[in-house]
Amino acid sequence: MTLRKGEKMTISIQEHMAIDVCPGPIKPIKQISDYFPRFPRGLPATVGRSSALRSAVSQSSVSPAEAPREEDEDVDQLFGAYGTTPTEQPAKCQAPEEVVDPEGYESDDCTTLGTLDFSLLYDQENNALHCTINKAKLPKLDYKKGLKPMDHNGLADPYVKLHLLPGASKANKLRTKTLRNTLNPTWNETLTYYGITDEDMIRKTLRISVCDEDKFRHNEFIGETRIPLKKLKPNQTKNFNICLEKQLPIDKTEDKSLEERGRILISLKYSSQKQGLLVGIIRCAHLAAMDANGYSDPYVKTYLKPDEDKKSKHKTAVKKKTLNPEFNEEFCYEIKHGDLAKKTLEVTVWDYDIGKSNDFIGGVVLGINAKGERLKHWFDCLKNKDKKIERWHTLTNELPGAVLSD
Repeated sequence: MTLRKGEKMTISIQEHMAIDVCPGPIKPIKQISDYFPRFPRGLPATVGRSSALRSAVSQSSVSPAEAPREEDEDVDQLFGAYGTTPTEQPAKCQAPEEVVDPEGYESDDCTTLGTLDFSLLYDQENNALHCTINKAKLPKLDYKKGLKPMDHNGLADPYVKLHLLPGASKANKLRTKTLRNTLNPTWNETLTYYGITDEDMIRKTLRISVCDEDKFRHNEFIGETRIPLKKLKPNQTKNFNICLEKQLPIDKTEDKSLEERGRILISLKYSSQKQGLLVGIIRCAHLAAMDANGYSDPYVKTYLKPDEDKKSKHKTAVKKKTLNPEFNEEFCYEIKHGDLAKKTLEVTVWDYDIGKSNDFIGGVVLGINAKGERLKHWFDCLKNKDKKIERWHTLTNELPGAVLSD
């Protein structure tokens, strides 16, 4: 039978196709590269990241440490490279946003140590710093978090104490009353530092500590916060509601010889009529307690040095059982105005004791060799005749070159 050329070609193609399509049993796929030797950087939209695909990738010739990273990167970057239209944009792979559960997230100090609500006001005219302690929210007892145990019932007997840094001492410690059996104390109590100067507001920091009172053991520290006073504006109340922090280390470099022992308010005036220097001892505040009852019996002595004749000593009356005495006494040193530049005024505060030596509390020196507020006070007095100038000064436990004996 004679076939046409076109029919013969058709039969050859079909026979060839039959041989190619069914050469034998189908072999399993070992690698993607078996069928995609030059696999493009991406997958068609119909291809999913199934577990079979991951297992195939893990068996590739790439080293085990590198294979998952490189293949997954290809899949992540190139989804949608095929099978998408220009109007379809492939969705980018983004990490889900972390949702913080306020009740379950307890790794910060706010949760572990609690919060404190308070306000501060610097009364510049009266040199006073008012600290109003409002309330606190303390954590429940949790030994797993490393909190120090408070009372056996899981509650606390909290109180707040204040210190001025540097120069922290018992003399400048103030504290609130203690509230019993509560983790949500409300004090609404104002503690006031008197004798605070503009210089103090620049260099001082207020340390506020919350503690748990214990009658049978040492009081337990709960948490603290520190506020640099330079953050406050004069005569403007600033409110705070902040997290308590762990106890910060004390600065070992602080000069212990300059430990603060209280404040004293002194007035200076050069009187042209009396031809002399009038020194007023007005009051003291936050004096160090020298007696076992927690108080002192203070009095003040003044010297104008150098004092060759040893006649410049003046002394106030003794004020019994107080750390905030008011004296309101004035002494006159007859001296020419021109000679004052060569003199130094030494003011010391003492605790009177019967039958034994009196205790030195603290002192301050005013003169041309002084610094800061002490120098400024002396200079303003020399510059402004017949004008009374009052200034608060910090008492320290040591006077340069002074002989501390009564």
